[in-house]
Amino acid sequence: MANVATTVGTKPRAESKKANLPRVIALVLLLLVGLPLAVWLDLRALSGGILKEQAFQTGKIIDDMRGFYASDVVARVLAAHQQVKPVHNYTEIDGAIPIPATLSIELGHRISARNAAVQYRFVSDFPFKGREAHALDGFETAALASLRANPKQQIVQVAGSIFDRNVRMVSPVMMGEACVACHNSHPDSPKKDWKVGDVRGIQEITVQQPLAANIFAFKYSLIYFAIAAFSGIAFIRMQRRQSATITEMNNDLTVANEYLATVSMKIARYLPPQIYRSIFSGERDATIQTERKKLTIFFSDIQDFTGTTERLQPEELTELLNEYLTEMSRIALFHGGTIDKFIGDAMLVFFGDPETKGVEEDARACLLMAVDMQRRLRELNAQWRRRGIENPFRARMGINTGYCNVGNFGSADRMDYTIIGAEANLAARLQAIAEPNGIVLAYETYTIVRDLVRAKPLAPIQMKGISRPVVPYAVEGLLGELAQRTRVISEHETGVDLFVDLDVIDRETAARTIRTLQQALDALDAKQAAQT
Repeated sequence: MANVATTVGTKPRAESKKANLPRVIALVLLLLVGLPLAVWLDLRALSGGILKEQAFQTGKIIDDMRGFYASDVVARVLAAHQQVKPVHNYTEIDGAIPIPATLSIELGHRISARNAAVQYRFVSDFPFKGREAHALDGFETAALASLRANPKQQIVQVAGSIFDRNVRMVSPVMMGEACVACHNSHPDSPKKDWKVGDVRGIQEITVQQPLAANIFAFKYSLIYFAIAAFSGIAFIRMQRRQSATITEMNNDLTVANEYLATVSMKIARYLPPQIYRSIFSGERDATIQTERKKLTIFFSDIQDFTGTTERLQPEELTELLNEYLTEMSRIALFHGGTIDKFIGDAMLVFFGDPETKGVEEDARACLLMAVDMQRRLRELNAQWRRRGIENPFRARMGINTGYCNVGNFGSADRMDYTIIGAEANLAARLQAIAEPNGIVLAYETYTIVRDLVRAKPLAPIQMKGISRPVVPYAVEGLLGELAQRTRVISEHETGVDLFVDLDVIDRETAARTIRTLQQALDALDAKQAAQT
């Protein structure tokens, strides 16, 4: 129920995340389209503002020029009672008008006095006598010297602070023929050797523009960036909420996965590993479905298990049986067998489904598994005897190869993965006729593994459901190098307890064992001689 609640709780959060996705996409598209639109609107507004400012400043300059011309030229001409002549000190002479240089100087005064954004200066380092000397700063002095060296160059200075910018543009004042004649002959001229083309001075235009004046020219960009900043903050908050949601979902999924892993591990103990893996990997569906396949079936049972239960306490018997089944299961899985079921002390294992290496290899693996089981059981018996158990387990094993129906049997609510068929029953019958600690093969199995095993035929038997007589074969041992795998000598009878593992015994122990066995043989021979 906890797992179901977790799944249901995460569903609304996932749906909310899906609902927010179109909004995020729409917002990103809007921001992508909005940036060039905002820049275009700002450029249009800025261009319009600059043109308006230029028109306004140009209008003021024209007004100043018109006003100066009306008051200092036209008015003086109209008020003159004698011949009008241009002079530099026109204000001192009735009816005189300013010469070009004086006109430029006076216009500069008027324009600079009324206009803070645009200023005009006409300066020279050779002013006429009686005229105020021009104060030149470092830029103007350097510009004048540079222009006299090369009058064709253009000199511009851009300066200012972080709050405003100003541009100063300087151009040369060139001496013409009339200017040269006037200056070289005029008594107030400080220089008498002017030539045509000489640079007399400079005229300078300074344009100042505080940055604050144009900051709102980018209002659309500012609005865009404000929206982008707000959207970014909103997106970050949304991402944080989604991150928290995802973290919570991951935590829920981790808990759910741990719960499912725990449950699956518990379920796995009730299923063959091959079936467990195929179901959880999606290779096999949990539906009622069977197929007919050729399998090798193994059946084992403990001889006189009922008598053993009478001799042992239930707790001791349970521990012994579980230890036995654990070791046998480990060996079965090692060889690739599918453990069908435990029937008390009996085991049913088959090879060929759901994983198979082919009929022959499956039969060989089943035989080697049975041999390893008998070897391991002898080792367990030696351990159990050392623990005080007089007569532990002796198993009988039967192996048969044939066609069976294998798959899921049962109902839609409860099913079991198993095999059915006469061939499975035959494996149980072969086990029943085997000697304790023995293995009996059906003829079909023996024909497949005859190159591995040494076996002798037994009397034919009849099986219900099988029309032909069945010839069993009792395994006596493995052939060739395979026989080295089971080099264990074990014999346990009344008065006899012998167990020798040739794979682990060392030379010193072997020599001591030979002496002991020789003494036992001598004693047995003496006893036999005395009885005869």
